[in-house]
Amino acid sequence: MRRRIYFHIVWTTRGREPLINLRTAEFLVRHLCHVAQEERARVLEVGIVATHLHVLVTLAPMTQLPRLLQRWKGASVYLANREGLAAPHELRWADGYTAETVSPRQLDRVRAYLRGQSEHHPRDAIPGWHPFSAPEDLR
Repeated sequence: MRRRIYFHIVWTTRGREPLINLRTAEFLVRHLCHVAQEERARVLEVGIVATHLHVLVTLAPMTQLPRLLQRWKGASVYLANREGLAAPHELRWADGYTAETVSPRQLDRVRAYLRGQSEHHPRDAIPGWHPFSAPEDLR
């Protein structure tokens, strides 16, 4: 199925505390991709710093964005904290998120912006983190 619905989604840690470390970031990418697949969506790009994350995702027409976000945020906190992936702090998300539609013509610009999060927020950069980009055949 050809997907033409794209969203740029952003959410932050509670209080914008630097709660995301390298282990947490790596877990989050796996989690986001897994849940997206179950919800008929595909993660195209992820940009993460210690205080927030950006996700570029394409959705099937029947995908419910609020349900996807609830599963991403709620389950990630539960799993990361249960497995100790966010140690020495607990992972906690702020309420809400921002979701903006993206025109297919703007995908490259948004992808570049997500890849550049460490440069945009150098104080919050995660040492060793490299942005996630879906392989070309999965876009």
